[in-house]
Amino acid sequence: MSGRPGSPASPAQDFGVLERADCVADAAVLEEEVLHLHDLFRVRLFRYAISLGLKVHDAEDVIQEVFLALYRHLQDGRSRSNLPGWVFRVTHHLALKRRTRYRMEDRADESGRYSLESGSAPNPEEEVIFNERQVRLRRAFEALPETDRLCLQLRAEGLKYREISEVLGISLGHVANCLGRSLTRLRRSEGGGPCEAASITCRR
Repeated sequence: MSGRPGSPASPAQDFGVLERADCVADAAVLEEEVLHLHDLFRVRLFRYAISLGLKVHDAEDVIQEVFLALYRHLQDGRSRSNLPGWVFRVTHHLALKRRTRYRMEDRADESGRYSLESGSAPNPEEEVIFNERQVRLRRAFEALPETDRLCLQLRAEGLKYREISEVLGISLGHVANCLGRSLTRLRRSEGGGPCEAASITCRR
């Protein structure tokens, strides 16, 4: 039946209109979900990409690529299990791929500082002690094998042991060994005393 003015729409036409409307609605819901995940994980993924040695603008590009990949992943109806682990894993692989384009001469200079300002300024003696401690910890951290550093970074971002093993493609036992070994070395850099980083292993 032709669509003459004033003539009722055929069932097929009605179905096509409804199908298109459903597709638009589904796309809007999916976009909202991805934007929500972006808001939740963007800063954490950015820090992780920086920790892998990326420059700031490269880290930002990687994060955009990650969430575009996430949108396509969900749009294709693929697995939704452990999406936090999924976005960290994709960030890891894209960052390593991007990192091959250049060599970092000074990771500390490029990474920037992401710490909250204290409500009151420390006195000069406290500032000297704090700065010396930070230098010792950074040197100890940078002296760790890369896998150990990555385990610590991911653990500090709140990932569980299983999620870390999936991101890095290593066993749970390897994750535990890396974290234990790394924290021991960081404690030694503190003169054998308690190290703040130890708190990140409390929850598996």
